[in-house]
Amino acid sequence: MGFTLIEAMLAVVILSIAAAGVLLPFASGATAQADGIHRTIAAKLAGDLLEKIVSRPFAEIIPNWNGYTESQGQVKDAAGNVFTDPAYGKFSRSVSCAYMEQPGSSLPKVFILVTVRVSYGGSELVSLTRLVSQ
Repeated sequence: MGFTLIEAMLAVVILSIAAAGVLLPFASGATAQADGIHRTIAAKLAGDLLEKIVSRPFAEIIPNWNGYTESQGQVKDAAGNVFTDPAYGKFSRSVSCAYMEQPGSSLPKVFILVTVRVSYGGSELVSLTRLVSQ
């Protein structure tokens, strides 16, 4: 005995719904894994640049690093070479530095607040801040 076209179509619809129910969690899991990888790379990039900045002499931090940016696809490694791996292609970094003053004090400015932000595809993923002293 054969199947009618309606029975066959109904079987395909039921199988499609069942397959979607099985495959959707895998797709969302892959998305979550990719987001985790991007955040891990962003944290490493931010930490590396922040360490590079704070290792410089105090007087050179604001003149050399305030407003520093690396646009998408132009993120550099510790040696100053642009990463060529496609995994870094959508990352960008920016730095802001500002003197921190003690309220009501006439003491010299002895602290700098350094913030490094790393974005992926235009969305900020990581922001690291560190207070640097002389």
